[in-house]
Amino acid sequence: MRPAVSARAGRIPKGNLAELFVLARSRGAIDLAVGTPEAPETPRPLVEEAVRALRSGANQYEFPQGGANVRRAIAASFATPADPDTELTITVGGTEALCVALFSLVDPGDEVILLDPYYENFLGAVELAGARPWFVQMREPGPDDPDWRLDPEELAAAFGPATRAIVLNTPANPTGQTLTIEELELIAELCERWDVTVIADEVYSRLVFDDRPHLSVTDVPALRDRSVVVGSLSKSHAISGWRLGFLRARPELTTVFRRVHEITTNGAAAPLQLAAGLTDLFDAGTLTAAKELSQARDETADILTRMGLTFRMPQGGCFILADIRGATDEDCRAYVRRVLDRSSVLLAPGTPFFADEERGRNYVRVAFNRTPETLAAARSRLLP
Repeated sequence: MRPAVSARAGRIPKGNLAELFVLARSRGAIDLAVGTPEAPETPRPLVEEAVRALRSGANQYEFPQGGANVRRAIAASFATPADPDTELTITVGGTEALCVALFSLVDPGDEVILLDPYYENFLGAVELAGARPWFVQMREPGPDDPDWRLDPEELAAAFGPATRAIVLNTPANPTGQTLTIEELELIAELCERWDVTVIADEVYSRLVFDDRPHLSVTDVPALRDRSVVVGSLSKSHAISGWRLGFLRARPELTTVFRRVHEITTNGAAAPLQLAAGLTDLFDAGTLTAAKELSQARDETADILTRMGLTFRMPQGGCFILADIRGATDEDCRAYVRRVLDRSSVLLAPGTPFFADEERGRNYVRVAFNRTPETLAAARSRLLP
C-alpha cells in the first residue's frame, strides 16, 4: 500500500510545544513561550470599526487581492513606496503569505536558504513546497561581537545552481536581531550572481526598539526588484486572531501570487479588512506597540539576568533568545520542565529554532509581549 499521506506532508516538523502547552494550561501557568500578543492592547478604533462592518452587512467575499483601502493604508506606511494596486496582496496572516510566496517561486527539489536559528514555521513551509532547506548558521554572540552575525564565507558557500530563494527575517524570531545594510548588500550581491529571490519576513517591522529605524529589503536598491516582503498586523496591532497579512512584490510576481492566493484561501476576512482600511493604522496614537514593548523587553531582560541567563538584547520583535549555560547544566527541555514545575511559568525550549538540536539545547525563547501585570507575576514566581 502507498503511504496514507504525501511525502512532503510527512516531512513537516511536528509542533514541539503542544505537550508543554497542555500541561501549562492545566496548571494555570504563566505563558512566556508563545508570541500571541497580550500587549499592546488591541486599538479600540479597530475593534469599533470591525463591529460596525459586521453590523453593516459586510459579511461576504472581498476581492481576492484585498480591500483597496487597507492596501492603500499599508502601502502608504512604507519608507520606499509601493503601488497598492499592483504590488500588494492581502493574505490570511503572514503564514499564508509565506506559503504563497514559496509555492509560487520554488519547485520540488529546489533549494531554499534559511538563516539558523529561524522561526520554526519556515522549515515547515519549505518542506510543504517540496523544496530542500539549506541552513546557514548565524554566529552566536561572544566576547568579540555581541550580535548574531552572518559568516560571509558560509553564506556564499550556501548559494548554488539549485538555489531559488533565501528566507530572511528582520527583526528576527527568535533572536530579535535586525540585518544590517552591509549584510543585506552582501545578500543582494549573491542573489544577483545566482539569480535568487529574497523572501523577507518583516512582520516585526513596527516593533523595532531604541529609536532604530526598520530597514526593509525594499529599501536596498539592489534588492528592490529581487525581493518579496511578508508582512502582518498580528503583533504590531495585537490582532493575531484577525489573520491579516500581506505580500509585497513587483507586479509580475504579484500577478502570480494573487492567483495562488485565490486557489488556497480566496481571500482574508472582508469585514476585518474593511475595519482596518477605515482606521488610521499607522498614526502615533494607534500604533504604540514599539514603545510599550520596549519597556516590557527591559523588564523581561532584568528577570532573566537575575535568573543567571545571558542574551543579546533584542533590537526588535517580541522575543529574547537566552543562553541557559550560566544557570544550569541541563539541556533546554529539562530546564523548561523544571522551571514549569517549580515556578509555574512556561518558557519555550530552544531546540525547535535550530537545525542542529545540540546547538539549540543551550537556549530558551521568552516572549515579552505581555502586560506589566503578567510580567510582575512572572517575576514573583521566577525570583521568589
